[in-house]
Amino acid sequence: MRSKLLKSTAVVGVMTLLSRVLGLLRDIIFALIFGATGGTDAFFVAFKIPNFMRRLFAEGAFAQAFVPVLSEYKETRSREALQDLIDHVAGTLGGLLLMISIIGSLAAPLLVILFAPGFWNESETLEATSRYQLTTDMLRITFPYIFFIALTAFAGGILNSYSKFAVPAFTPVLLNLCLIAAAIWASDWFAQPIMALAWGVAIAGLVQLLFQFPFLLKLGLMPRPRYKKQHPGVQQITQLMIPAIIGSSVAQINLLLDTVIASFLVAGSVSWLYFSDRLVEFPLGIFGIALATVILPNLSQQHARQSAEEFNNTLDWALKLVTVIAIPAATGLLMLAAPLLVTLFNYGEFDAHDAHMSSLSLMAYALGLPAFIIIKVLAPGFYARQDVKTPVKIAIRAMIANMFLNVLFVVPMVMYNIEGPHTGLALAT
Repeated sequence: MRSKLLKSTAVVGVMTLLSRVLGLLRDIIFALIFGATGGTDAFFVAFKIPNFMRRLFAEGAFAQAFVPVLSEYKETRSREALQDLIDHVAGTLGGLLLMISIIGSLAAPLLVILFAPGFWNESETLEATSRYQLTTDMLRITFPYIFFIALTAFAGGILNSYSKFAVPAFTPVLLNLCLIAAAIWASDWFAQPIMALAWGVAIAGLVQLLFQFPFLLKLGLMPRPRYKKQHPGVQQITQLMIPAIIGSSVAQINLLLDTVIASFLVAGSVSWLYFSDRLVEFPLGIFGIALATVILPNLSQQHARQSAEEFNNTLDWALKLVTVIAIPAATGLLMLAAPLLVTLFNYGEFDAHDAHMSSLSLMAYALGLPAFIIIKVLAPGFYARQDVKTPVKIAIRAMIANMFLNVLFVVPMVMYNIEGPHTGLALAT
């Protein structure tokens, strides 16, 4: 069993590595072409808002609720019952996401005020376009991404439950390819070149969803969307999703608070946090998220079979594996923060000052990397047992601590003119 899990983790890790490498290339191209400017800040906020929703309805609350229930049906019900569950989840989720996408696009001006109030009524202009207006325009284009990417995560959950890990793990590569193409070839088509990235996000969502379809057809589990309010499986997933949404929301509120505070800091602060966070996401994705993706359906099946010993052994093995990896990775990022950022991004519009400021927040983020990775492994242990309340309670405590620490670290840095107050946000995280 462990050799099979390790092999599956390696497959997901390799695919994630490919995605992360392309993600780094994407960010290098962003830095080269657009730099760490007000316009780049605007795009990152316009992209972060649908990502906020994605982590609720995609790999966040939905995946945590859907995969354990799907695994239970797979282990204890007929093939027809399994297909019926998939059809009704597709219909319910798709309808909800379509409504959210429409409302989000219409409410874009209000959402930008909520997520980046510092952009509102600022004097800085970007060739006669304020950061607020530019973010609003891009958000109307990027918001429908949530519809496509959440359905992509739904399809990926089905594939993962059948140990088809490579396809969902490869899918994010397509997002990076679309954004790279938009930055290089489409940016000259727009009066504001950064607008090309917003269209790249929207197109990438559709491409990622369509990519999953042939593999679902091969499994014979292609969803046929249906809606039935009282479907027992959908109700079970909904009951698990509600506290899971609260838990995922807490984590996203922490990110939202960082963006809100950063929007009041000097232009470039949002971008510096973004570029440093991207390097932390590299080991987190390859090791932590890859292993969590593999063990969740396995833990769910072991729990459905009431095999407590296998469940405990799987979780222990995963925890030991990531602990061995996490500490050296964090040490490396802490010691090599500046050289890494200079080597990867210090070209074109992204200058030495941007690299230095990003390195400050990267060192702060690196201190939390072992905890970030271990959380990714421990959380599936709760979700597999359909216990979403315990992680929610922990997340709420973490959110309160993060809010307190944001104020504790950032306010004195601003008051006493200490270099890089955005670093306080990373340290609090």
